[in-house]
Amino acid sequence: MRTVFLSIFLLSVSCVTGNGDTSPGSEYRNEMRVFVQAISSWAKSSSPGFLIVPQNGQELLTVNGNPEGSPATSYIAAIDGIGREDLYYGYNSDDIATPSTETSWMKSFLDLAGTYGIDALVTDYCSTHWKMDSSYVWNSNSGYVSFAANHRSLDNIPDYPTVIWHVNTDNIANLEDAKNFLYLINPGQYGSLQEFVDSLAVTEYDLLVLDLFWNGQQLSSADLDRLRNKPGGGSRIILAYLSIGEAEDYRYYWQSGWSSNPPSWLGTENPDWPGNYLVRYWNSDWQKIIFGSSDSYLGRIIDSGFDGVYLDKIDSFETWAGV
Repeated sequence: MRTVFLSIFLLSVSCVTGNGDTSPGSEYRNEMRVFVQAISSWAKSSSPGFLIVPQNGQELLTVNGNPEGSPATSYIAAIDGIGREDLYYGYNSDDIATPSTETSWMKSFLDLAGTYGIDALVTDYCSTHWKMDSSYVWNSNSGYVSFAANHRSLDNIPDYPTVIWHVNTDNIANLEDAKNFLYLINPGQYGSLQEFVDSLAVTEYDLLVLDLFWNGQQLSSADLDRLRNKPGGGSRIILAYLSIGEAEDYRYYWQSGWSSNPPSWLGTENPDWPGNYLVRYWNSDWQKIIFGSSDSYLGRIIDSGFDGVYLDKIDSFETWAGV
């Protein structure tokens, strides 16, 4: 059933929609919008209620990429939340305040998203305790759900604050219900998948953003069932991390021959993150890796029982546009 939809969606991705935007980089923004919309349509047809949360790339919310521009209504309808890194800390360097002009720019889009019922998940990178405290307070005052990550690598459960921000025993049925979250996608420090799941299970976070794999071993539906409820009471949401704007050479789909004979959609390596490669995300072969069948990355995420997906490298359109 899932593969029936793929040809329809890929056809839409290959067509540039006439939205009237001719500003620099518009074609790359539009291709990413269409890609996310296709992912959303396929995922929600496969698993009704499945959540789509793109991280960064907030400029996609408007047609021209400016906060006062016309809303990109199809894209807005396709997503359930929006993630943003470095809002208050980490934009230029970890544990350093983000320049106020950048914070204001990002907030203008997050607030715009809020007017359409799209909730914001903010990750600030800071380790000084008073900065972590201020991140939680400022985000809460703005109506955003936040996580103060003391490791940029997102490989740990922070030991501060000792009591999770806005801890509660509520049932978390949707993003609007969540009051806090944990973002942990590099679980290599845990000795086994069981140890990793056990460590997560005793936390009280309302929402977890996790990788589909521990050390190449895929989380199962049984693992997710173990995490589904907070130990103090109440259910929680579990999202799977998925990079769609870059390929990663440690993923199951990577082929050793690509280093000497790369596929047409594979671009240059990210100098800041070795092993991560820019992709031509509008290419149908790349998109087939991401979604469209039970063997696709998103198909595996859905089959494992995740509640939704946290889409990273949305902002790859900036690299292609030369921004």
